[in-house]
Order: sequence, then C-alpha cells, then structure tokens
Amino acid sequence: MRSGFATLVGRPNVGKSTLLNAVIGAKVSIVSDKPQTTRTQVRGILNRPDAQVVFVDTPGIHKPRTLLGERLNQTATEAVGDVDVVLFVVDATGEVGRGDQFIASRLPADAMVVVNKVDLSQPAQIAERLAQAAELEFSEYWPVSARTGEGVAELVEGIISRMPPGPRYYPEDTVSDVPEAFWVAELVREQLLAVAREELPHSIACRVTEWEWPYIRCEILVERDSQKGIVIGKGGTVLKQVGEAVRRQLADGAYLDLFVKVDKDWQRRAKALERLGL
Repeated sequence: MRSGFATLVGRPNVGKSTLLNAVIGAKVSIVSDKPQTTRTQVRGILNRPDAQVVFVDTPGIHKPRTLLGERLNQTATEAVGDVDVVLFVVDATGEVGRGDQFIASRLPADAMVVVNKVDLSQPAQIAERLAQAAELEFSEYWPVSARTGEGVAELVEGIISRMPPGPRYYPEDTVSDVPEAFWVAELVREQLLAVAREELPHSIACRVTEWEWPYIRCEILVERDSQKGIVIGKGGTVLKQVGEAVRRQLADGAYLDLFVKVDKDWQRRAKALERLGL
C-alpha cells in the first residue's frame, strides 16, 4: 500500500482544477476559463486498492494587485511544503515564460512538470514546450490533456510510483474533504463565472449563510452597486439561470435561495477576506 500527498501548482488557467477532476474521476474542484477560479486549497482523494493519493489543488500564482491576490499566492506556495510530490502544471498552448520561471524557482528539484492542453496543440508545439520546460531542470516531464484524458493514466502511475509505503488517510469512499456548504457556494460561483465578464469574476464571492435542509441560503457578494444589477440580470434572469444550474447538481428537493449583497472592495479588506475563509 502506497499513500501520500501531491500538490498541483502553476499559473492561472493552466488547467490544474480540470486535471485534478480528471485524475480523481469526479468533480471535486470547480472549473472556469476565468483566472483565479480556485481560491483555496481543494483536496481530492484518489483511491485504489494499492494506493491512496491526496491531491491538493491550489490558486494560480500571479502578480497580485489586491490583498486577495496576495492571499491566493500565499495559499498556493504554502501547499508546496511537506508533500511527497509537486506537480508543476504548464500550458502547452503558450510559451514557458517568466511567470513559469518565477514559480519554478520556488519548487523542489524533484517536481514533476505536467505539460497540459496537448489536445489544443500541434506536435511541433508540444515538442517545443517540452524543450522549454526541460530548461527548468526538473526530474520528469509529462505531456497530458486533462480535458480528453490523454496521458492522465500514465501520469497517475508515475505519481503513485513516487509515493512512500503508508496507510490510507481517508476512508476509501471519500473523494474530497470539502465541506458541503462550501461546495454549494463554489457551485454558485462557478455558474456565475460562466456568465460574468471583464473585471466581474474577481469581484464575486459566495458563501452559504443558512443550511436547514432542504433550505440553503447563499449570499453572493459583489464590490459595487453596478455589479449587483449584472449578477441579478434583467428581471432576475441571471440568478434564475444560476440557481437552476446549481440545483441540478444537488440532491433532489434542495431549495436554493440566492441573495446578492454589496460588500464594498471586499477583496482588498482583511476582515472581509477572513469572513470568507480566504
């Protein structure tokens, strides 16, 4: 029996959350094409008869412009310490640039580099990206597509081979340790990100404030009055669309009540971030 911990790190939008979901075979982290979708450490647990690997998804490391950005970077870098494997995810469709080099300089030499999104790249582009990644001088390089699953099974075998002998840390039927209320708030935010535009994704936060099954009250925080109207939509159309999409992912009978609240500049205020667990 092998067991241990593996952290996924990288720039925003390289596909860390999609890769985590592909590895686990279940949706344990929300996904979006918007940067900084992941805001906390999200754990997904891979269970096999011969192994258990606890994967830690992290926020994309970036140049912060707000206190929230600084907290996200801190969350990501803290997840690198004291794990058995670090997976450094880079995007096959873009250059391995200064942002990647900045992250690479803070990772252990035995990190595994995962070149993701090979399904969107030509063979010559993949070869070029692998050559650029090799200049970072890590131990292993794995081309994969988290979206199609190409190369994921082989990557998993490589990760498990690096795990030490050990016990299970979670029961065999556990795929995530995310609290249910947090997960519902994340599902609401995921649906809002699908319709949000421009600066709005960074200004949205969600939290469940009441849970008396089947009643669930979820607050949606924005930073300005003008954003409140966008989130609600004309005649409440956006909120209705979001609510219906989330309910389809919840147990039958769930009653989801969505409220939009203005919390001015919440992502720049320490107390506001602490209330949201960020």
